[in-house]
Amino acid sequence: MIFCSNCGARLIVKVPAGDDRLRHVCEECATIHYQNPKIVAGCIPDWEGRLLLCRRAIEPRYGLWTLPAGFMENGETTEQAAARETWEEARARVGKMKLYGVFSIPHISQVYLMFRASLEEERFEPGPESLEVRLFGEHEIPWDELAFPVVKLTLSKYCSDLKENLFPVHVEEIIRHSPQRQ
Repeated sequence: MIFCSNCGARLIVKVPAGDDRLRHVCEECATIHYQNPKIVAGCIPDWEGRLLLCRRAIEPRYGLWTLPAGFMENGETTEQAAARETWEEARARVGKMKLYGVFSIPHISQVYLMFRASLEEERFEPGPESLEVRLFGEHEIPWDELAFPVVKLTLSKYCSDLKENLFPVHVEEIIRHSPQRQ
């Protein structure tokens, strides 16, 4: 950030009084511009034991598979955001949503809220952000073609929980790995 969105003056970076972190501060109008993590909401849409995945038509990770998910909009609940993203990416309607996972990714300042959900009907098609959408049984999931570590972790945990028919809420941190370890 260079300029204040409140008054247009040039910002400086400093630790404001009473704070312990560097912030963008406007010395003209005293506005502190906080930068906070982005919330990503998504679904694990199920239809008769198969999961709906989307092949991305956008960067990052164009052409790879993902669960329908995306950034929350102002004025939405997390469930509404997850359902909207499922509609936008897969033109699918979901219901019976239950929180499944909270995955913090501090190195990119994102928090994923993933919900178990049931497809309301076996109707779906690619939205503008998807090349293809389709249902996968557990053994058909394209594990080596998944777009993001959080998607792989979510699906891995879900498939494991499915075997036990127990679905606890998972709360985990995804840590960046060095290139040698990936």
